[in-house]
Amino acid sequence: MITGKNYIGNSLSAKGTITYKTFNPKLNTENDTIFTEATSEEINEAVALASEAFKIFQTISGARKAAFLNAIADEILVLDDKLITTYMSETGLPEGRAKGERGRTIGQLRTFAGLIEEGSWVEARIDPAQPDRKPMPRVDLRKMLVPIGPIVVFGASNFPLAYSTAGGDTASAFASGCPVIVKSHPMHAGTGELIASAIQKAAQDTGMPNGVFSNLNSSGIEVGQQLVAHPKVKGVGFTGSIRGGRALLDLAAKRPEPIPVFAEMGSINPVVFLPKALETKSSNWAKTYASSITLGTGQFCTNPGLILAEKSEGLTNFVDTLAKEIVTIAPQCMLHPNIHSAYSTNKARAQSQKNVETKANVDTVVADNYAQQAVAVVSGKTFLENKTLHEEVFGPFSLVVECENATELEEIIANLEGQLTGTIISEENEVAGHTHIVNALSNRVGRIIFNGVPTGVEVVPAMLHGGPYPASTDSRFTAVGRDAIKRWVRPFSYQDWPNELLPDELKNENPLGILRLVNDQETKEAL
Repeated sequence: MITGKNYIGNSLSAKGTITYKTFNPKLNTENDTIFTEATSEEINEAVALASEAFKIFQTISGARKAAFLNAIADEILVLDDKLITTYMSETGLPEGRAKGERGRTIGQLRTFAGLIEEGSWVEARIDPAQPDRKPMPRVDLRKMLVPIGPIVVFGASNFPLAYSTAGGDTASAFASGCPVIVKSHPMHAGTGELIASAIQKAAQDTGMPNGVFSNLNSSGIEVGQQLVAHPKVKGVGFTGSIRGGRALLDLAAKRPEPIPVFAEMGSINPVVFLPKALETKSSNWAKTYASSITLGTGQFCTNPGLILAEKSEGLTNFVDTLAKEIVTIAPQCMLHPNIHSAYSTNKARAQSQKNVETKANVDTVVADNYAQQAVAVVSGKTFLENKTLHEEVFGPFSLVVECENATELEEIIANLEGQLTGTIISEENEVAGHTHIVNALSNRVGRIIFNGVPTGVEVVPAMLHGGPYPASTDSRFTAVGRDAIKRWVRPFSYQDWPNELLPDELKNENPLGILRLVNDQETKEAL
């Protein structure tokens, strides 16, 4: 049941006077449930509970936390059709996408459960004492990763499940031993509340402390601002716009005690076509990229918004085919009227820039909130001079940049802002002769792709979902995969500590049987 209330630990609360509803973009009408925005009192209560819960939660074994994460996954499945229909009514996305994202969310939870149940993720390091070392004895030192405290997670507009209430940020924070307060996204507050109810039930059933999770409603920015500024909050996870992420980063940095903000923000995901690839397979690649640009109505952070290549007949053929193919794809519904409006505005702004030529633009009448995809072309010189053309257009739009030569292409790549992904399209061994292009692109992205499309993010240990600013606020970390847990921990050392008082991960006998680095040697053996 969706109540429209806030989840403050184990309690429901609706003390505020600010209310709102979610919106069905396909029907172009509001949904029925009234949601009540959290008050300052409720925010403080949720953070206080999380701070108290942390004292207990950080000491709970990996096995018990794993049971909690698996229970969340089980409870999400229990929501069944109610979750799917609510998701669809708040996003305009199809049933297949809803079920696929639910599967990814459950997979993430179970992946982190497996990680912490095994236990080696804490990176235990032991350098035993050497009392007889000359000229000075060596002390006993033992180090491991420990959780940092209550984390605020901001729900993402374009992923109501996988990047929101029980998404990767929340799952990894729980796995690390950190309580989570979710600032629910107003566009899918009903979906968020259903997931919140699953988390709350799982927490109670597995004996987690009250306050390990809260879910706060918010129609604007005030709730998020108060959460990030709260002195008992120790970290932030955010997926969204550059403007929103940067505002949170600045706010967190101004605190008396600054805290980390791990924000995954804008990216136009440059795709570099090498000459022979366009010469031999321009039509095939054009069809592939028409599908990638319009996939999910272009509402992915990995959407290919920028295509780079040297001037050639192959590039001309590619652009002509891409323009023909992209207009044959049926326009799709966007997530919300606000997102549709922003897409239309930003697309028109890009198309209106000097020397930009629109090659394809769906101009047929479409239903409300449906995106009209487009492709535009500009010279390399103009692109270098006009930073407006570097900005993300969130939706099914891509800009093709015609470079005069390889030198200009490399210059453009080197002057790009940080990106989540970069792609190289090559024929046979062509890429071997373009190492300078590959190196330039590698310096600007978090993940480089060979002969593929950037859309699609596998949830596996080798995935890096992040990149140089502004793709993310810290390029050393990933928002996807097992290593996402490292955002919510810090290294901590014990010196000459009594064995019986050490955490199990660092005890001589290694009761957890985890892999540890002892005297520079990896081993599961006891000391």
